[in-house]
Amino acid sequence: MAREKTIPGGTGMLLLSLLSQGEMYGYQMIAALRERSNHVFDLKAGTLYPLLHSLEAQGYVTSRDGEAGGRVRRYYAITSAGRDALTRQAEEWRTYAEGVRGVLEGGVFCGA
Repeated sequence: MAREKTIPGGTGMLLLSLLSQGEMYGYQMIAALRERSNHVFDLKAGTLYPLLHSLEAQGYVTSRDGEAGGRVRRYYAITSAGRDALTRQAEEWRTYAEGVRGVLEGGVFCGA
């Protein structure tokens, strides 16, 4: 019996994608995800920070304290391992999305 594959990608991949474009702090990531996804991804801080801590524990992001507008903020940046993971996850996502599209649109038929 074949095992069902897990759905690739996810919110961690989206966070890595944001950070691949530059260092950000939490609220910036929440706002960027909301805006870029047309409100499909509307994370709360209680969801975001555990994901960031997990990415940091995996060595995919680093963090530092900095100041913005007189407030101390924690900034996150992607690492080279995070870039590698993003490349791999994005490819897995594209393959998965193509498979879903093939099923929804009736499949791809090879000429015989």
